Amino acid sequence: MKNPIKPKGLIAAPFTPFNGSGNLNLSVIADYYSFLEKNGITGVFINGTTGEGVSLTGREKLQCLREWAKCMKNGGKMLVINLVGGTSQKDCIEAALNSRDEGLSAIAVIGPYFFRPDDEDNLAGFIAKIGESVPDLQVYYYHFPAFTGVKLSMHKFLEKISERLDNFAGIKFTFEDFYDFTLCQDYKGGHYNILWGRDECILPALATGCRGFVGSTYNYAAPLYHKLIDAYESGQLEKARMLYSKVVALISLLSKYGGITTGKAFMKIAGIDCGDFRPPVRNLSASDSKKLMEDIKRMELLQYISQK
Repeated sequence: MKNPIKPKGLIAAPFTPFNGSGNLNLSVIADYYSFLEKNGITGVFINGTTGEGVSLTGREKLQCLREWAKCMKNGGKMLVINLVGGTSQKDCIEAALNSRDEGLSAIAVIGPYFFRPDDEDNLAGFIAKIGESVPDLQVYYYHFPAFTGVKLSMHKFLEKISERLDNFAGIKFTFEDFYDFTLCQDYKGGHYNILWGRDECILPALATGCRGFVGSTYNYAAPLYHKLIDAYESGQLEKARMLYSKVVALISLLSKYGGITTGKAFMKIAGIDCGDFRPPVRNLSASDSKKLMEDIKRMELLQYISQK
């Protein structure tokens, strides 16, 4: 892509809202969109890991896409990036075409995680076929080897995909390899948009020059990250390190109470009820939810929770 749009700041990976029966609760999304926008979020990365995309049917993902796109059409300013899938190329193409039809300007594709590509050229060929179906949309690759098992060099992948897909825009880089990450940032003079995907490593990512971040905790702790970024960019490194310690403390609560499911508990505290996660993810008990709130207060994190 000649001039890919490079969104800066915080891009939230939103949770998919469910009702008490475990079905989509689409009525929450308009309020959710406004909530994120009010808290300074610049974009959303929908139907991804946080959004339980792999636990949704194709129809459900399309319904979510339409609701988020509707918010944008109704005057919303946040960029919407739709994760179109990763295992079935034909499904990915269908979802990409749906994204185009709903007015999106960007999609993402995750690495095939059952039959995995054996090298960077094979992966580039898989992604290129999907991207060619929507030549007017920006295409991102979602690099998440901890979940997909696709452990390839992203720098070498960029070399391959740049020759095959004109509308390739960049990578959501969810891996702690700062060497490969920096090579990608510098490739072709920084032409591609390399978005950082590990919330718990945001300060080191800032030090590499990165200014675009995709993550789940931005849904409910945006004020903390805004303060950290502002401190870093104004040269207040001690303040930035102090705020980074708060980031680490907050994320430690995710590990303590069961990982990703804790995020929906945080959302309830922030005023957006997204329901529970679908099986097999284990949801927080009422007792653990109470203990989580006690920990948030004890660790003085409540001041950093996003406001409705």
